Amino acid sequence: MSPAAQPATTPATVRAWTFLTNHAHVLLAIAREPTARLRDVAASIGITERAAQAIVADLEAAGYLHRERVGRRNEYTINTAGRFRHPAEADHRIGELIDLFTGTQGN
Repeated sequence: MSPAAQPATTPATVRAWTFLTNHAHVLLAIAREPTARLRDVAASIGITERAAQAIVADLEAAGYLHRERVGRRNEYTINTAGRFRHPAEADHRIGELIDLFTGTQGN
């Protein structure tokens, strides 16, 4: 390919971004597997375990999920009735997002 025919941007110069935040990714991973270890959640998303722990703490403090110790593991329950935080989506429930990406029916 001649230099003139090459695209203006290459994968190395394009800034990577996604539509969903890491908070949404963690919430969806937990919705799929409520007893998953945070180490596994973090690995599946591509973040550190410490970042996953901080995100779970954020979600728990905001009332989006509840953590309960069951034996040696944590089990998470998601508040599917919780509303999105941004005013543009505040009329939607978190359960709608979970249903969209997991195919389950939110409460």
